[in-house]
Order: sequence, then C-alpha cells, then structure tokens
Amino acid sequence: MAEDSFTVTPWEVSGKIDYDKLRRDFGTGAIDDGMRERMKKICGSLHPMLSRGFFFSQRDLKLVLDDHEAGKGFFLYTGRGPSKAMHIGHLVPLIFTRWLQEKFKADLYIEITDDEKYLFKREYQWEELQAATRDNILDIAAVGFDPERTFIFKDSEYVKNVYPLLLRTSRKITHSTVKAVFGFDESTNIGLSFYPAYQAVPTFFEKRRCLIPCAIDQDPYWRVQRDIAESLGFMKTAAIHSKFLPPLQGVEGKMSSSAGLETSILLTDDEKTVKNKVNKYAFSGGQPTVEEHRKLGGNPDIDVPYQWLSILFEPEDKKLKQIHDDYRAGKLLTGELKAILIERINSFLKEHRERRKKAEKEIDSFMYKGKLAKEMWGRTYY
Repeated sequence: MAEDSFTVTPWEVSGKIDYDKLRRDFGTGAIDDGMRERMKKICGSLHPMLSRGFFFSQRDLKLVLDDHEAGKGFFLYTGRGPSKAMHIGHLVPLIFTRWLQEKFKADLYIEITDDEKYLFKREYQWEELQAATRDNILDIAAVGFDPERTFIFKDSEYVKNVYPLLLRTSRKITHSTVKAVFGFDESTNIGLSFYPAYQAVPTFFEKRRCLIPCAIDQDPYWRVQRDIAESLGFMKTAAIHSKFLPPLQGVEGKMSSSAGLETSILLTDDEKTVKNKVNKYAFSGGQPTVEEHRKLGGNPDIDVPYQWLSILFEPEDKKLKQIHDDYRAGKLLTGELKAILIERINSFLKEHRERRKKAEKEIDSFMYKGKLAKEMWGRTYY
C-alpha cells in the first residue's frame, strides 16, 4: 500500500487517512470557524467534538441552521448496524447526536440495520443477530436521548410500514448507481444492492430538512439520497461528519472489534480489562526511557491516550491543554498519561452501565410507546 493510499467505504476503513483529501474526494464542505461561531451563538456553547475539529465535514449545514433560525426546524437521523460487541467508538457519533437533540429540541430517528448486517456478515445467523440487536438497542438508549422525541426502529420490523415508500425510493436508484458509489460487483448479493434504498427512507420521515450526524464513511449513502430526494418531493439531506476514533494500537484505520477485541474498549469491559488493554496496547508518543522522555518530551499528536482524551474523555479545554503541554515538555510520563485515560474510561463505562439499567425500563418508549414512536407506528407511506 502506498504511503498516501487509504480506503474509506461504509464497510472498510484502512490506511493512513488524509481527511482533507477525503473531504475533497467526497465533495463535502469544511466546518470552518464562521460556522462554528454561528453554532455557538445558537447553542450557547460548542460540544468539544465540534470545537476541536473531530466533526470536520458537512453537507448543507448552513441550510439547517437557516431553517432553525427561520422557525422551520429540522430533524435528526442516525443509525447502527448491530453487532455482538459494541465498543466505545460506536458511541462517539451517538453522543454528539444527543447533544444536537438537546440543543435544538429535535426529533430523532435511529435506524437499526439488522437487514444490512445480515446481508453483509455471512457468518451471522438471523437468531443470534436479533439477540445482538436488542443488546445494542439498550446501549443506544443508555446514551441519554429524549424518549418522547426519539424513535428507535429495526428495519426488519418497521418495513411493513414503509414498504410503499421504500419501493418508490428503490425505483429511483439504478444498479449502475450503487455499483459506482459502493463498488458492488457481480458477486455482490442482490440484498446489498437493494439496501441503500432503505437507508435513504428515514430521511423522508418528515417534510423538513434532515440532518445526519455520522462518521464520514457513511457519506456515500447520502450522496445517493441527494440525487433522488427532490424527485420524490423531499429535501436533500444534510450531514455533519466525524473523523474516526483511532484504535488503541494506533495503526491506520479506525477502531473495530473485528480487528481484535484486545485493541478495542468494549462497553462490557471491567476495570481490570480496561487497565490491561490501555497499558499493553495503547500506542504511545513517549520516549523509550524515562530519562529521554524527561529530556525530549512526548508527542501528543501521535499518542493514542491523548487523542482519546481530546475526542471524548476530557471536556475542559484548560485541563486538556495542561495535559498536552506537560506531556510535550516531559513533565507527564507515558504511564501517567495512560493512568489518566484508564480512570476516565472506567468512570465513563460505570456511568454507562448505570444508564443501561435504566434503559431496560425505557426501551419500549423509544421503540413503541413514546410520543414519537406511537406516531410513527400509526403511519403508513404511499
């Protein structure tokens, strides 16, 4: 693989990613200082993922803010392909989505793509996938969304309501389009060729503009939606894209449980497991010895514990800068930096598990009984 070569698709992320090049290749806009200042004025503050540039790319975010300020509003849509083991990286876009929902009081639709996961992951049996799906939904609900404004639905279950709209959508998308956008070939099963139509359907749940917070590898779906939306009488979807949470070992790509459970922090990991994983696998920007580190300092730009703190685990800018400066100056050792991260992760996971217990009682509100959920189950689409 060439040094500047990388791959980013909805199913594969590999190589050393040049995010500026990726944004240009995908044809998305940057989130510049002016746009961040506008969001800060509207929201009162910025989420650290936004102020620090982790969410870096967008499509039509200006139009979303225009609609909000004009009183038209907008709605949010995101999703999850269920798997047997969710890790911290899976929660990153969901945490940001929760912030958007809180700040804008927006309806939120969360699509659980059990159909796509079954079609793509040949090793999954339907029954075990459904068990994993319910487990994943509990973890999603535990993020803290508003149960009255949030509708979590499984594709395989809600399809009976949206099938007419799904057919209208699929009739607009040609096989040549999905081949070009997703790289499908003659060996791709026809279910995967059909699936992008369903991915687009929730963007048509309201006549207002849709905003999708997601990692940038999901953007190809929205390019397809934007090609067909207006011909169906709906708006082109907007999107706000994040970078990828790096894996512990600091190699190219993104965190993935399929790449090895030992290099991902799972939501079920206990304190001892977290400590062992971080100490053993987290890539360091420090020097080989304490003496050299004290003299030369560390490099936070390549240090995974520092990167994780900056993305998710240290919300206060002053504290993060102090950690950055002390590490670069050699005052803070690699082991000490890892210890900070270990404490933050374990605190985060403890709080998540407590919220998950609460979510067990709320899951029906998100899926069936909450205000938005009941409204959605009463709908049919033609």
